Amino acid sequence: MLLDAASLYFRAFYGVPTSVTSPDGRPVNAIRGFLDMTARLVTAHSPDRLVACWDDDWRPAFRVRALPSYKAHRLSPDGGEETPEELGPQVPVLVDVLAAAGLARIGAPGYEADDVIGTLATRARGPVDVVTGDRDLFQLVDDERGVRVLYTARGITDLELVDEAAVTAKYGIPGRAYADFAVLRGDPSDGLPGVAGIGAKTAAALITEFGDLTGIRAAAARAVVPKPPLTAAVLKKLHAGADYLDAAPVVAAVARDIDLPAVEGALPRRPADPGALAALAAAHGLESSLRRLGAALGWPEDTLS
Repeated sequence: MLLDAASLYFRAFYGVPTSVTSPDGRPVNAIRGFLDMTARLVTAHSPDRLVACWDDDWRPAFRVRALPSYKAHRLSPDGGEETPEELGPQVPVLVDVLAAAGLARIGAPGYEADDVIGTLATRARGPVDVVTGDRDLFQLVDDERGVRVLYTARGITDLELVDEAAVTAKYGIPGRAYADFAVLRGDPSDGLPGVAGIGAKTAAALITEFGDLTGIRAAAARAVVPKPPLTAAVLKKLHAGADYLDAAPVVAAVARDIDLPAVEGALPRRPADPGALAALAAAHGLESSLRRLGAALGWPEDTLS
């Protein structure tokens, strides 16, 4: 099980009231929500291994070079990611809690959590569940290899299982074609403008007919007599968007071969540092959430005592 950590703690922040606070009054809603969600996931799906995948770089330079609009709408005045004031201080605490609990966490300099997830999913020798609220990761679904997405469609409790059939049913495209679909249609959440004038229906028809973006562009290049779905109007739009289509795939495609150390991810049968975990629990009012997590992981009942 691979957790898209930032997606989940943002979702937890907005799904759990900021009135959930530590003993000294600081919000801990994102931490509590993340831990509670992890406990529910372990209980419901019994993974053998679990890894929290981190955004070491939420807006990697190689993607910005390719497409300067990439996530530009989420930039704060200081050049970082625009983050709610009450969320920022919770993230380092969550890092400490995960370390003390013994739950694996990994990121990679210059890459997003998506790329970490893509690489670990590609390396995996068995089935993989990717937990995320980010549709970009739909491109990883692979029925043959048992890779699926548990999509946090609403809040932090309602999970939608996404496999290849679900992608096809929702978007009318082959199950693994989501990245090319997003390039063509656009994705405002990431600052992908899409090809002007090409919407979801046309993008799906093109991908269904020609397989992928490479096939679409090859067909457009050799088209002599326009015919659906490569009508004269669509051909004109594809040609006008050629520079964008040259750049966007590297932005939309999840990396699957980045340099990552081996990560075991075995579920901890007891905390890595019980004393530190107990101190964090007391300082931040996390006792109930950590007890639920401990119960899911099979920890002794007196772990936080």
